[in-house]
Amino acid sequence: MTLAVEHVGPTEGRGPVPLVFLHGFTQTGRSWMPVVERLGRHRACALVDAPGHGGSPDGARTLWECADAISEAAGPGVLVGYSMGARMALHCVLAHPHRWHGLVLVSGTAGIEDGDERAARRSDDERLADRIEEIGVERFLDEWLALPMFAGLGSHPVDRDDRLRNTPRGLADSLRHAGTGTQEPLWDRLDEISVPVLVVTGARDVKFTDLGRRLARGIDGAHLVVVPDAGHSVPLERPDVVADALASWIG
Repeated sequence: MTLAVEHVGPTEGRGPVPLVFLHGFTQTGRSWMPVVERLGRHRACALVDAPGHGGSPDGARTLWECADAISEAAGPGVLVGYSMGARMALHCVLAHPHRWHGLVLVSGTAGIEDGDERAARRSDDERLADRIEEIGVERFLDEWLALPMFAGLGSHPVDRDDRLRNTPRGLADSLRHAGTGTQEPLWDRLDEISVPVLVVTGARDVKFTDLGRRLARGIDGAHLVVVPDAGHSVPLERPDVVADALASWIG
């Protein structure tokens, strides 16, 4: 099934390399709009609904299968992924290195290395998937967005209404097939990445800032930006700073 992709900005003619945006879990491609709007309409952007989200309801795909689908639907360009989208973007660049011109990892990780910890995360993701199917998307969003890692979003994130386009089946399948617990660690493959890389984290998100520093150290020439006064959801908390960082890095 082809993924849903929304194109923003110019779609014809010679211009800057397009930016391809991948969102986080429970979001949609349009969750990137606060950043995209600040980049200006002269920049071609592709907003992808990841498998299991928005207009791409088939979430029963592994991360490598997600990488194939994303690369077919939206490349070539510079991949910009947040959280779940960062994990998918990393798989895209490793699976299809000649299709991508650059990589931006926002609040991302290359996986859980400890086997027992990874198995525990898989079990947690399975329970979470069951919970989504039990209570539905709206109630699950209330619980999900109340987690401490999303405290910087406030009580009603700007993209909440769009997240309600998601379905219980799509989100549950995404967790079961492409959740963090399913991801084989890719830390020892970071040296295969040859495209320019930008790593972005929120300063208040200590865990993912530490992971971001490790990603930047492991990828030759990678540049790290730690955004002040931001947590895990840095694209929604500080879209102005993220847009400026992207524009400065791309040139």
